[in-house]
Amino acid sequence: MDGFSASAGPSGCDPWAEPLETLDPSRAELFETGAHYAYFERLRREDPVHYTPDSMFGPYWSITRFHDIVAVDTNHQTFSSNRDIVIGDNPEGFAPPMFIAMDPPRHDVQRKTATPAVAPSRLQDLEVLIRERAGAILDSLPIGETFNWVDRVSIELTTQMLATLFDFPWEDRRLLPYWSDVTTTSETVGVAADMAERERVLGECLTYFTRLWHERAAAPPRFDFISLLAHGEETRNMVNDPMEFLGNLMLLIVGGNDTTRNSITGGVLALNQFPDQYAKLKADPSLIPNMVPEIIRWQTPLAHMRRTCTTDTTFGGKLIRKGDRVVMWYVSGNRDDTVIERPDEFIIDRDRARHHLSFGFGIHRCMGNRVAELQLRILWEEIMARFEHVEVVGAPVRVASNFVQGYTDLPVRLTAKK
Repeated sequence: MDGFSASAGPSGCDPWAEPLETLDPSRAELFETGAHYAYFERLRREDPVHYTPDSMFGPYWSITRFHDIVAVDTNHQTFSSNRDIVIGDNPEGFAPPMFIAMDPPRHDVQRKTATPAVAPSRLQDLEVLIRERAGAILDSLPIGETFNWVDRVSIELTTQMLATLFDFPWEDRRLLPYWSDVTTTSETVGVAADMAERERVLGECLTYFTRLWHERAAAPPRFDFISLLAHGEETRNMVNDPMEFLGNLMLLIVGGNDTTRNSITGGVLALNQFPDQYAKLKADPSLIPNMVPEIIRWQTPLAHMRRTCTTDTTFGGKLIRKGDRVVMWYVSGNRDDTVIERPDEFIIDRDRARHHLSFGFGIHRCMGNRVAELQLRILWEEIMARFEHVEVVGAPVRVASNFVQGYTDLPVRLTAKK
């Protein structure tokens, strides 16, 4: 590995020196530096169902092992989504409902209505489009000059895909990642934010999409998200509840942006940190389809999801009370060495590479997971066809958030294929 370590942490953040009973892995600065991996390693070993009595979000439970996370994620009767899906509570007066933060039957109806936009039947058409766009983006990049991979590739490709899924005006497409960043820049995930300004900007997002909704409702149905919702039997009146409409917009924008965008960056970083794997890829590009889920596991773009306990229950030998906040740390489960061999390593030919937690389990499993994997596969096929090497030439700048494991900068330099 080179010097850009994913596990290096700040001075003064040593989880092994802190009292176990007060250990709090939710601090955003830990994620900004990579120190959180060591915190979760200790919790998996010593207290896998861990209670933190005091944090900036209040008391909460941490679920840190793979199989425990699956057990919580697939039991929506006991561990409900019907409040908030991030560790912090939404502010009073601005808590837009969204179907990922709902339980059946309401969740099922809204999810089913939006799903055809990313259904397997659409993947063949989307593949042609993604390959064309990925090729154009890569062909526009400078050879031998340093540039920010996040902005030029990761954001641009996912923005173009998101604009397609929404049938969003092309000239305004960069509003989509902007609104995504505003959505996830929140005190609810440990990020210092002007919450009033956040609310104002998301109001602008709502106004823009309300206009699109009325246009789509007046036109024949199509397969973009807005048209599907506007014509859906159970969702056609959603626009009359602006907060619910906004909540689902926030969900679809973030879901279509952050997972893929940060995995595109994470894949480049991982291959540079593990040069033997990059050499393996160059020797055998047919490993790309298996490498894609390994990128998504290794990166774990969304670090956690939160549930609320609906009844007193014993879990992992601990009594979790009704109303308690329960946090599934996907980022920890994906490094659980009792389930995943050598989990801290990036191994592109890993057996059962798709056995990871990044997309969740149960009724809330990411509905766009196949589209995310498709974008990554095509992008790496096109990268390998054009470039001998994508070299990371400086330290990545990570997002300070306990929810989005993302990047704002990754300086790289390209070498053309000989």
